[in-house]
Amino acid sequence: MGKVLFIPHGGGPLPLMGDPAHVPLVAALRNLQPELDGARAIIVVTAHWEAENPSFSSSSSPRMLYDYFGFPEETYRLNYPAPGAPELAEQAASALRANGFTPDLDAERGLDHGTFVPLMLMRPAADIPVLQMSLLSSLDPARHIALGRALGPLLADGVVLVGSGFSFHNMQALVGRLAPQQLRQGQHLAVGFHDWLDGVICDTSTSAVDQTRMLTAWADAPGARFCQPREEHLLPLHVCFGAAQGAGLSTATRTFAEPLLGFETRGYRWG
Repeated sequence: MGKVLFIPHGGGPLPLMGDPAHVPLVAALRNLQPELDGARAIIVVTAHWEAENPSFSSSSSPRMLYDYFGFPEETYRLNYPAPGAPELAEQAASALRANGFTPDLDAERGLDHGTFVPLMLMRPAADIPVLQMSLLSSLDPARHIALGRALGPLLADGVVLVGSGFSFHNMQALVGRLAPQQLRQGQHLAVGFHDWLDGVICDTSTSAVDQTRMLTAWADAPGARFCQPREEHLLPLHVCFGAAQGAGLSTATRTFAEPLLGFETRGYRWG
């Protein structure tokens, strides 16, 4: 039986730079190493790739994509030499076609920091094939849940799906551009949003139908648009939720529940 993980990947390469604000996240990601033991492959749904159609990196040896700016020179030499998974890319594309999607395979796309930064902590040996997957540029939450459901059956064959995003992604807040009163109010809103999120996906008394309905209408949740002015960093969670449903996995449990860069943040596990 496969597993599904939603992780916050932190700010650029900061988790690999000894940044004090990222110490709890680094520990949490390292604690997830056993979740990848024995995996045949890892599918990473990254918040840093959007495409009109769902897209998969299909190279057998994916390059590195340093999609961050203004960091020390050594962060542009980081390397995660895991093999690609072109056969799994074909299987995943076939599963999506059978569910009404029109997937694309991209042999040129490299592993972006939403993929290689957390995997350097979760699987430093880089010995498990990695298949990177895009979001849809439509940012439609229902379609992302459907994407996950279509991929769910693949998890029965030793595949782990990782949704790499950030449950709090208000960049103005994260880089310290809020006045003190705004900061306090924002931190309160972040706690409220994450309490709501916990209630939706971790509460065993909430039906799958209600979970789906609430996640689809996530923007109506308390503090939602403060936490996610643009939702690309939340939508990997929707794919995770759908994949867990498609694989028949249990209700989510939290793997990370601490402030990150000053604001409440979550990580989850299914299976």
